[in-house]
Amino acid sequence: MPRILLCLSIIIFSSCGSVKYYIVRHAEKETASAGTTMSTPNDPPLSAAGRVRAIELREALKGKGIRYIFSTAQPFNELRGATKIELYNTRDSLDHLIQKLKEIKKGNSLIVGHSNTVDDIVNKLCGEIKVPGDLPDSEYDNLYIVTKKGRHFKFENKTYGTPTN
Repeated sequence: MPRILLCLSIIIFSSCGSVKYYIVRHAEKETASAGTTMSTPNDPPLSAAGRVRAIELREALKGKGIRYIFSTAQPFNELRGATKIELYNTRDSLDHLIQKLKEIKKGNSLIVGHSNTVDDIVNKLCGEIKVPGDLPDSEYDNLYIVTKKGRHFKFENKTYGTPTN
């Protein structure tokens, strides 16, 4: 009987304490057309396709225990009722972001990056190259999942929503 309890304790203990990081790039954005001026040229609003993708992401992550959002993901935030979205905008702050992510002990995180930062976030979290470089400008449907269990990191590459190239 004690061996069974020991085995059950090990199974229960090993299944606890995992944290998941869901990493995506910002959805499709508007582009300025001739004669228009955007009020936020460095951070344009989402296009119609981008708004649909944001909702698709919200649906894909429904029930995944997201407690933290880093960057902006408004439709998901509305569903979840988050009170705070932590922003990061430059490569200089990525090491700080990775440190904060690794300190999370409970609850999952959504990290929304740019085509040139998503690979860095995934690779720094995993401690090795999992995404070989910047994402192509036409690719929006990747959903990278990094699971931290103890000191070990597991990587998965999935897709969500409307397929892109």
